[in-house]
Amino acid sequence: MSGASSAGVPQVHSDPPGGPRAVAVWGLGVTVYFVAITYRTSLGVAALDASERFDINASALSTFSILQLLVYAGMQIPVGLLVDRLGTKKVLTLGVVLFTAGQFGFALSESYVAALACRALLGCGDAMTFISVLRLGSRWFPAKRGPIIAQVAGLIGMAGNLVTTLVLARVLGTFGWTPTFAGSAMGGVLILVLVAVFLKDHPKGHVPPPAPQSGSGYVRRQIQQAWREPGTRLGMWVHFTTQFPGMVFLLLWGMPFLVEGHGLSRATAGELLTLVVLSNMCVGLVYGQVIARHHAARAPLALGTVAATAGVWAAVLLWPGHAPMWLLVTLCAVLGACGPASMIGFDFARPANPPQRQGTASGIVNMGGFTASMTTLLAVGVLLDLTGGNFRVAFACIFLLEALGIWQILRLRPRAHRRERERVVASRVEAVHVPV
Repeated sequence: MSGASSAGVPQVHSDPPGGPRAVAVWGLGVTVYFVAITYRTSLGVAALDASERFDINASALSTFSILQLLVYAGMQIPVGLLVDRLGTKKVLTLGVVLFTAGQFGFALSESYVAALACRALLGCGDAMTFISVLRLGSRWFPAKRGPIIAQVAGLIGMAGNLVTTLVLARVLGTFGWTPTFAGSAMGGVLILVLVAVFLKDHPKGHVPPPAPQSGSGYVRRQIQQAWREPGTRLGMWVHFTTQFPGMVFLLLWGMPFLVEGHGLSRATAGELLTLVVLSNMCVGLVYGQVIARHHAARAPLALGTVAATAGVWAAVLLWPGHAPMWLLVTLCAVLGACGPASMIGFDFARPANPPQRQGTASGIVNMGGFTASMTTLLAVGVLLDLTGGNFRVAFACIFLLEALGIWQILRLRPRAHRRERERVVASRVEAVHVPV
């Protein structure tokens, strides 16, 4: 199908063809996400150093990540609206500027308040990356590639976490705080130049439909219409329930839990955090292929991941004394599945919303996991202070959020499935009646 622009140039609204150019442009967008993940998780390997640098307790330490995620979660719907309205390139460019400034400012911060402000700025820029990358993929690749494209984006993003655990941790130990964080910020400067020169919103001949009129009415309609879809709400709760156990572990509390809670060395703890990342990358490839071929596997994979996560956490927390290494390895391997499972949430929201509402719907979904992560980060920090560092009690809060999420998934799943089936039937009927 094709239409005409105001200039009389044909505009094609059919599926884009993909191909090498699509891979190159999309790969640049994913590289932005890779850098953002590196900055986002950099505090995870520097948590103990941050405690000493700013002379803060567990609650104050968790505030770094809580504020970062609070800004991130709060920005999701506004970012989704911006992507739908302005396109990918403008939003990604602004995101790179913000998270690079935040990382560089964090390197120079000497006070706790200044460091908090920089993490908030970093979170604001980080919030603009993933939704933009999802939108970029939908503009450059056919819709049937959506699940695998989203999982590969998450996989490459997790490679940024791998850089954090393997490289940044060692550089920090060798060169210290300021050179490490300031040096990493130079990656943001480089990617900003590449985005400005090479990134394109869509392939030639596949110009998207004109954006609707802006204003408060447009914003309200976009949010309301996306939220009314059961698939959007189901996607949000899938993201909420699956993502946060792995996110909390990697973002802040994994290193203290392994070092202070189980007596491991920093080097061994870093290797276990690396295992979480490697597991994430492997599971992401598997989940993407399975969902692309068997759409009905979405909910079983998500619920199975939640069950496995709850089971292994229960075993670790109930083990008398320090958990054995084999159990900690199992924990980290299972936590690696949390990220890929959270991506399934977008696969529920994507078919429930038209292309012009994809950014808004993705923003709503993405709020889920980061809201859960923010809540858990706060709860763990407060419980550690109240109990004198009892990790068993602190991490038990995970089960409460998982129970809430499972209830919502089971409640919304039949509605979303029914609505999705209705859309498929309607599209088939429409296709039959389209004149040739």
